[in-house]
Amino acid sequence: MREAINGSRPPRSGFAVTLMAAVLLVAASAAAQQPAAQQPAVAQHPAGGSTSSDDPPKATDKSKADPKAPVIYPNGTSNDRLFYALPNFLTLETSDQLPPLTPWQKFKTAARTSFDYFNYPWYGALAGISQAENSEKGYGQGAVGYARRYGAAFADGTIENFMTGAILPSLLKEDPRFYQSYSGTFWGRTGYAMSRIFVTRTDSGHNAFNFSEIFGSGIAAGISTYTYHPREDRNLGNAASVWGTEVAYDTLTIVVEEFWPDLRRKFSHKPQTDTVAP
Repeated sequence: MREAINGSRPPRSGFAVTLMAAVLLVAASAAAQQPAAQQPAVAQHPAGGSTSSDDPPKATDKSKADPKAPVIYPNGTSNDRLFYALPNFLTLETSDQLPPLTPWQKFKTAARTSFDYFNYPWYGALAGISQAENSEKGYGQGAVGYARRYGAAFADGTIENFMTGAILPSLLKEDPRFYQSYSGTFWGRTGYAMSRIFVTRTDSGHNAFNFSEIFGSGIAAGISTYTYHPREDRNLGNAASVWGTEVAYDTLTIVVEEFWPDLRRKFSHKPQTDTVAP
């Protein structure tokens, strides 16, 4: 489900954890200093409706809209990026129930996320950290070892994106999008974000257990562990460790996604709203 930060295997580098922890500290400060955020308006669609257009809508008033604010596409995804870089297309700054994504749209968004241009250097950095730590020694060192780690990191992230964001959500009719809460205390919003790992919306708009995230990440961990990772790591214990680590990282990532609008407002020094479809 969580698009932005994934791809490496246990033992995970402390770099990403340290980075996100620092982001959350800044977010706590930003959330405390910001007045209650007004939820952005979005295009209203009839329940169950959909549109085939993937072109971003035009801003209703560009003089008032922050040019860095994310656009909500007519199909109910966005063009948002965490830290203006990491793809964050399934996070929406609205609590309004949008039309359900069709299976085609879910797969298209998973592909758009998985093969985004920023992923190539991102996975390169993860592979470099893994090689420096000599994680998964079966890959070896040198250029060959780095290439194997790079390919494995890319495959890990891609498989999880499709499992949690497209395949299981399509089969189970679950909504893979994250709707930010916008209101409440820092800890209240943190609790809400963490709960979304276990609770999601269905395509019909009801809350349900998030089978796509929990079981999707488990299936992805099993596929990667027992296929292209080193043979000595192909065991149930390692697969379970990878599964737990993926869920933990997804939880940390979704908390960062909850507070990213506060950080963006802090960076831009002015309030902002999503660009609205005409």
